[in-house]
Amino acid sequence: MESYDLVVVGAGLAGLQFAQAATELGCATLLVDRKDDISRHVHTSGIFVRKTIEDFAIGEECLGPWVGHVVLHSPKHRTVALQAPAGEFRIGRMSRLYRETLWNAVAAGVVWRHRTHFVSAMDDSTGSIVTLRNGGREHRVRTRLLIGADGAVSNVARALGLDENREWIVGIEDVFESAGVITPVMHCFFDPRLAPGYIAWVVDDGESVHAGVGGYAREFEPARALSEFLSVASERVGVVFGSHIERRAGRIPVGGILRRIGMERGLLVGDAAGAPSPLTAGGIDACYRLSRYAAGVARRALNGDRHAIANSYRGDRFKARFVSRRWMRRAMASVRSRTLVEAAFATLSSPLLRGLAWRIFFGRASFPDIERGCKSSRSPLQDPSFSRPLV
Repeated sequence: MESYDLVVVGAGLAGLQFAQAATELGCATLLVDRKDDISRHVHTSGIFVRKTIEDFAIGEECLGPWVGHVVLHSPKHRTVALQAPAGEFRIGRMSRLYRETLWNAVAAGVVWRHRTHFVSAMDDSTGSIVTLRNGGREHRVRTRLLIGADGAVSNVARALGLDENREWIVGIEDVFESAGVITPVMHCFFDPRLAPGYIAWVVDDGESVHAGVGGYAREFEPARALSEFLSVASERVGVVFGSHIERRAGRIPVGGILRRIGMERGLLVGDAAGAPSPLTAGGIDACYRLSRYAAGVARRALNGDRHAIANSYRGDRFKARFVSRRWMRRAMASVRSRTLVEAAFATLSSPLLRGLAWRIFFGRASFPDIERGCKSSRSPLQDPSFSRPLV
């Protein structure tokens, strides 16, 4: 039977980041994913904020032009324009990014298996016996730690008895070729009929156009809402949609990070851990930071620190940073009246509320890195117990 220090289930950005980081720290890592090609059927819209780009090595070829203009739209065509001092967002070229990140992980020594499904995990004296299925055939591997990077509905979380996401929205997005724009702009539409509990968005960065809707699945039909929104975006802001490139869709957890995300046999990262922001549903920054931090925790556990996961990898160490975002999520989820949305837009002319909107879109807050009370964003990556920095 094959044996590994770590078996990582799921090769989205969280699983890829974790696997590469852990392998660079000396861990024997197996990464599996059920897809044949991880660069296809990507779920995330891929909006990267400046802080993520500054703190992590992301190839220029995997990112579009900077976007620094945001326009908010009410149901009755009221608008509020916000502008950052410099570009604040870049749209990831996700297929290329997934491929390149996988290549880097394999080059670091990660063992990669595609078309491989996680079936079950059984407690073992040294960790877990993991059953995997490939092409209809099942086989077992032994691992000291099992890592769940398998999305909002995590089979690994269930197998390990860890917490599971209970609240999520559904997002659906179409990607088109751009007709070319001089100034890249992100348009955000607040309309509970199109996007109950969230927003509809369209971004044209001059190279590609991303248009999508998100909301609570029980309250709208995502594909129909997206079709309607494409017409709205074309009529109201003059977006020109070129040739269709791909459609993306998936669940996004918005209940906040889960409390029990680790135990002696394994841990969760990314969407499986509930890492996306409860307010904005942004998950990429959280994915990078939590995955890299988790790799260090896993290494310490494998090196004999019996309490590394129990002491260092608990959701309650993160939750305090997100109290206001969770309350704002509840408020956003409760608004189902277009009249209330219009009234809220009327108040955005005040400096206080306009400043709040500016901070939500352009603020420097991110998923916290945890070390001695969450100091700088780089500190956990430079833990002196690490053999070398991860970035």
